[in-house]
Formats: sequence, structure tokens, C-alpha cells
Amino acid sequence: MGRFANFIDGAYLQNLLAAFGKPKVDFEKLAIHMAAGCERLRTYYYDCMPYQSNPPTAEEAERFGKKQRFIAALGHYSRLQPRLGRLERRGERGDGTPIFQQKRVDILLGVDLAILAAKHQITDAAILAGDSDFLPAIEAAKPEGVVIHLFHGANAHRDLLQAADECTPIDEGFIAAIKA
Repeated sequence: MGRFANFIDGAYLQNLLAAFGKPKVDFEKLAIHMAAGCERLRTYYYDCMPYQSNPPTAEEAERFGKKQRFIAALGHYSRLQPRLGRLERRGERGDGTPIFQQKRVDILLGVDLAILAAKHQITDAAILAGDSDFLPAIEAAKPEGVVIHLFHGANAHRDLLQAADECTPIDEGFIAAIKA
């Protein structure tokens, strides 16, 4: 029997959930579902805290506090480890709205996957993502014998779909299985 590690791109998951009416997720159910009932080393949840200006606006402070409570709540789940990057302001659009970009999130996922694969800590990696930035880590893990299980939405990058050994689309049935 294999040993799984789950890798969840938090921003990607939140965007997917929006298409299903933003249901509340039971992260224990999600972790078990992704690992297909097999032994799970750990579930990693990658995200970043919201941007705050200096000093933060009331809205920014409220959004930041809400996210802090969410990340703290994740820590109460068995074998779930939040991994945080940063959200940086990268200028403004022509209409004056700010442009934000996550930094370090994808690389954190990639490094964790590559290290666990190289140390033979896992036999299977369940990745909930849709971004081709993870391809180098997947390509490093596969020769180490790690089977890649991709959980994805309708618009996952085609190269990511091709690189995965198994693909599971996130649909109504998947959402029903992980609802709180």
C-alpha cells in the first residue's frame, strides 16, 4: 500500500469553489478523498495572506483577520500543514485598480513535492491545482517512482493534465463528497 501526500493550491481551490456556490469544505474529508483512503503522510495547503497597505484600511484589516482565522483553523485538522507565500502589489491597471500577485506559493509546493519524492517519503502525490508552474516538480517526482494524481477544474493547463498519471475532474460529485 502506498503513502500519499496531498498538495492543495488554496487560491485555485477557492476559485473552483466559487463555481459551485462557495460551499464550506471539510478539509479532513478532502484529504481522505484525495488520498483515496490510503495512508496519508500529510496534506499541505498553499496560500498567502491578503495584502495590507501601511497602515491597512479597515477593509484590509478585516480581510486579513478573516484569513488568519481560516489558516489557524486549518491547523486543527489532522496532518494538515498550511504553507504560506506572500501577496505583493504589482502596480495598477489602466482603470486604477491594483494588481496583486502571489509570490513563493507555487515554488513552496514544488519544493515540497520534489523533496518528499527524492527522500522516498511518498509513493503518490495528490495535487489539487490547474497551473503549469508545477510541471518541473512533477517531472522531478515521477522518475523517483511517485504516481501523480491531479485533481482539477475545467480549465486546467493541458500540459499539467498530460503530465499527471491520473486525472480527476472536480465536479458536483467531488464537491458533495467534501462539503462540511
